Amino acid sequence: MKKEKKMTLTLPIEEHIGAGNLACQGCGANLALRYVLKALGQRTILCIPACCWAVIDGGFPHSCADVPIYHCAFETAASTATGVKAGLDMIGDKETTVMAWAGDGGTFDIGLQALSGAAERNDDIIYACYDNEAYMNTGIQRSSATPSGAWTTTTPVKFPKDQPKKDIDAIMAAHNIPYLATASTSYPEDLFKKAKKAKEIRGTKFLHIYAPCPTGWKSRPEDTVKLGRMVVQNGIFPLYEVEGGEKYTQTIKVKDKKPIDDYLKLQGRFRHLKPEGIAMLQDEVDRRYARLLKKFENK
Repeated sequence: MKKEKKMTLTLPIEEHIGAGNLACQGCGANLALRYVLKALGQRTILCIPACCWAVIDGGFPHSCADVPIYHCAFETAASTATGVKAGLDMIGDKETTVMAWAGDGGTFDIGLQALSGAAERNDDIIYACYDNEAYMNTGIQRSSATPSGAWTTTTPVKFPKDQPKKDIDAIMAAHNIPYLATASTSYPEDLFKKAKKAKEIRGTKFLHIYAPCPTGWKSRPEDTVKLGRMVVQNGIFPLYEVEGGEKYTQTIKVKDKKPIDDYLKLQGRFRHLKPEGIAMLQDEVDRRYARLLKKFENK
């Protein structure tokens, strides 16, 4: 009888996020920042707008993070980070990393103007979006990152979202920034390497991190890691890098792309979908994946 292979992680043992914070059980966003800070280290300043992490961090004067945090307005994550970086430059600090850490609502929607401005100027910041596909902190409302067919409190079962998810990565790649990467909390080493790489590059860096939300997705907390792997294997959220807006490299290759059915079944937000609705979503995923696959230099 063959022994089951166990995944061995080689991430640093140091932790910069404390236990017992205010995250929900199985929170993907909690995992995301934990892994990213392992890569960036303690000499990091976070700029966090209104989002789940504005709550997870804890109430003043307490914080679960051992790095400085600027809490800012919903639309200002990128502009605040730009200002913090400019202030550090003025006092000669070239070592501290400045990162805007925002959810999809503050990135795809409300904060897009500030993010675009920072990218156009090529400001030397990391902008990380942990994507849980809705405005989770304020009541699970639809965002432009919410996928087609999904239930939210503003797209109820009888009227689910009928627009596809905004392609934020194509938008950011069109700015020709030095570095862009997609990542999943269920592939921690891949996420760690990308955050580490972003730290060493000058200019605007964009990390788009898939972060399952059991509360908003009506999924079990113990399925968070499973969902984060399934979404890569079925082609909904491919993992890749874009350098200079042109060089596309797939970092986790999928040999046999899986259908999306099992992924949808684990989430109550898709429970209302009929077979024809699932087929339409599958077609949308296949078309997007095929279009992206043509751009990879390491097919």
